[in-house]
Amino acid sequence: MMLSTSQYLTLNQRRYHLRRWGDNNAPLLVLLHGWMDSSATFQFMVDALQGKWRIVAPDWRGFGDSQWNDGSYYFPDYLADLDDLLRQLSPDQPVNLLGHSMGSMIAGIYAGVCPQRVAKLVLAEGFGLNPTRPAEAPGRYSRWLREISQAMGFEPLESLQQAASRLIARNPSLTPERALWLAAELTRPVDGGVVYRADPRHKMVNPVLYRLEEAMACWRRITAPALWLLGEQPFGHSVVSDVMATLDQRRACFARLSEATIAGAGHMLQWDEPEQMAAEVERFLLWQD
Repeated sequence: MMLSTSQYLTLNQRRYHLRRWGDNNAPLLVLLHGWMDSSATFQFMVDALQGKWRIVAPDWRGFGDSQWNDGSYYFPDYLADLDDLLRQLSPDQPVNLLGHSMGSMIAGIYAGVCPQRVAKLVLAEGFGLNPTRPAEAPGRYSRWLREISQAMGFEPLESLQQAASRLIARNPSLTPERALWLAAELTRPVDGGVVYRADPRHKMVNPVLYRLEEAMACWRRITAPALWLLGEQPFGHSVVSDVMATLDQRRACFARLSEATIAGAGHMLQWDEPEQMAAEVERFLLWQD
């Protein structure tokens, strides 16, 4: 396992934890994790990379060891956090950007809003959410009002082994050794066991509807070559249940798009088949136009 180092930076007025691997003089690759995850999620993929890279992965606000919000979480804040991070890491040069799931959605929007800041873009299992309708807004706001008035928390788990078993139940391809290591990274000790590190307010409903048309408008402005990475096994979460039906429509927004399917992998590509994922990522990043 390649050792990482920790660093703390202030990004958009929040204390952020960054995980770093590799050679500081090598090309920069920024990795963005998904919802209820952390920068540790990429460890196995990083271990499988063959070339020399300067790799930086933040814990998004409210995840891992980064500072929590005082209230709800809103998507534009992640864009501002990422923009501040890239200005500090590489103020004068565009960067290679890889996102998984929620991190992929952030990376895709950012690459359209600030196309000059992204050299190459890898979107792993993050092609947007289900389209929403304005009629959904009253119910969404009503639920959000109920939730902000309630105390939010995670029930402690008895042990790391229980946390690891839950990871394997959701990701059957995950080996017991990797599951136990991830469980330790995604939880912290408390009296009577362990509890997830993430802010439980991430479980609250987002009162702002997802507008597919806005995402597509951003994707059309991307100038960087983009790679979609898909797991062979479909992701069954309800928030993306209708994405596959509109995948061609979403795909058409990207001017320079290539795709690869990771055999044997589900949604968590970097856990299920990190070697395959690393090979596809390096093939894309090292490919010359």
